[in-house]
Amino acid sequence: MGRYRTVTDIQDNRLESLCWQPTTIRKPTVGKGFADSASTGATQTGAQIIVRSLIKHGVDVVFGYPGGQVLDIYDELYQHSGQIRHVTTAHEQGAAHAADGYARATGKVGVVIATSGPGATNLVTGIATAYLDSIPQVVITGNVDTALLGKDSFQEIDIFGITIPITKHNYIVKDVADLPGTLAEAFAIASSARPGPVLIDVPRDVQTAVCAVPLPEPFGNAASGEKPPTEAFCPAALQRAADLIAACERPYIYCGGGVLSAGAGKQVLAFAEHIDAGIGCSMMGLTAIPASHPCNLGMTGMHGREASIRAQAQADVVIAIGVRFSDRATGNNAHYTAGKSFIHIDIDPAEIDKNVGVDAALAGEIPAALGHLMGRLPVVRRAAWQKRLAALRADEDGHTPSTSRLDARLLIREVRARTDDDTFVVTDVGQHQMWVAQNYRFEKPRRFLTSGGLGTMGFGLGAAIGACLGASLTTRARPKKTVLFTGDGSFGMNLNEMATAVAQRLPIVVIVMNNGVLGMVRQWQTLFFGGRYSQTTLGRATDFAALARAFGAEGRRVEDPKSLAAALDTAFAATGPYLIDCIIDPDDQVLPMIPPGGTAGDMLLG
Repeated sequence: MGRYRTVTDIQDNRLESLCWQPTTIRKPTVGKGFADSASTGATQTGAQIIVRSLIKHGVDVVFGYPGGQVLDIYDELYQHSGQIRHVTTAHEQGAAHAADGYARATGKVGVVIATSGPGATNLVTGIATAYLDSIPQVVITGNVDTALLGKDSFQEIDIFGITIPITKHNYIVKDVADLPGTLAEAFAIASSARPGPVLIDVPRDVQTAVCAVPLPEPFGNAASGEKPPTEAFCPAALQRAADLIAACERPYIYCGGGVLSAGAGKQVLAFAEHIDAGIGCSMMGLTAIPASHPCNLGMTGMHGREASIRAQAQADVVIAIGVRFSDRATGNNAHYTAGKSFIHIDIDPAEIDKNVGVDAALAGEIPAALGHLMGRLPVVRRAAWQKRLAALRADEDGHTPSTSRLDARLLIREVRARTDDDTFVVTDVGQHQMWVAQNYRFEKPRRFLTSGGLGTMGFGLGAAIGACLGASLTTRARPKKTVLFTGDGSFGMNLNEMATAVAQRLPIVVIVMNNGVLGMVRQWQTLFFGGRYSQTTLGRATDFAALARAFGAEGRRVEDPKSLAAALDTAFAATGPYLIDCIIDPDDQVLPMIPPGGTAGDMLLG
């Protein structure tokens, strides 16, 4: 085996902690419902199996970059170009982010393909981004022939070993007969329970080998005979949770990205109304609840909204749904948990008691758990708590955007005035990301795409491409206007994907909040390092508008509020990519902010 270890050696020890139980996913049935030789057991190459399996799983677009060890797969994609679209990005990292953005926007599995060696390693940051945010993704990489594995062959790398810590599961397929079942299983693992990326490494000789194994039915397909498991919760845990809620006076629901993955926003709202609770969202959970709903207090955590942060601090019961209590959410853990009880509902039992000890835990599907709880609780009205929440909203600092210079909040407000509730809004990572999370009002699920867990600068443009394409392919309509908010630091990471947006003729509006610095790091240097700005002043002379035009897009620079409206009107009327380089103040800060390790009482308000 050389340096290549087996799935059994490495992965079986971590399956339970990642909430993938082999007993819940049975071997797929085969041979039904695919109208070509794939269903009959006729001889197929490995490459044919891969592409036909993608089509059978409803994949309408794949993102990738061709290379020597995936030539056979690409030849098969060429022959099925009428059934599946391929988007060639400028870089494999951009392809991984595009597949991620597609998955976030559509709820479907995103697929990315890359060749061996540098092609595969260029995917790693994108895979890790998807892993930390629980995004369903199937990654297919080529590799050298099986006989050459472990011999330092040209462009050989152990991508299987490299990606073990950042995938929900991964495979290296050494027998073509195993390929059909592996692909079906990969899609099931990626999209079931807590979603995540799955990698399949396929050596070149496996792609050219032939076998007569028919393609399995996708898991969850009625034709496969698979039945979803019956959800069961511990009656004692259910009663304990119900008792805590019934006895409380100030309930607060902490809503996370797991609610979006489960499509459970309506159930969370119904539950909040049933027990008369306020709702605060993690950044990943923001769009699960309409911003206009009276229960919604907005984002909580380090850069959350003041009312949401203070309401959580004053609650006597926190009902955490589909969240993981990251350090940015809790701050000082001992202070965060003092004086209140915690109920945790999550699909992944590994998250229970991991960061915060809880008083009651329900590990399973969110809608089922909420249904059980509502069945045990009467409808209640908590007038005193609602009065307090209203007072917190009224006291919240209402920032008035500057009218004399470009201001991030003014930019966001003006963009929101030109979008509808269906518009996908993507961000990179940094100050602009937090300003959008704080100030853009989202009314529909999955309309805010951002890198939360890994915080990947350079995520935005690739993800915007995936979201824009995904929305159009899902609705069979022309690509719909998509907005990317980015910073000059983040945009510089992967701006090469502007070439992809132009090639695909995608109507993406790119808003660069250009302050000439690495804004969030500089903010920390201002607040906690005595204004010692070590390496955060970029000192670059990049003309982003001219660069956009060089790529074949349109671009414009805006330096004052007076010219902003006309620039935005032009950008939103454009049929292709349009970039607006917005010059903002390097000393603008994202506030409120709870200092790292701090408490709600330490909140900085400006």
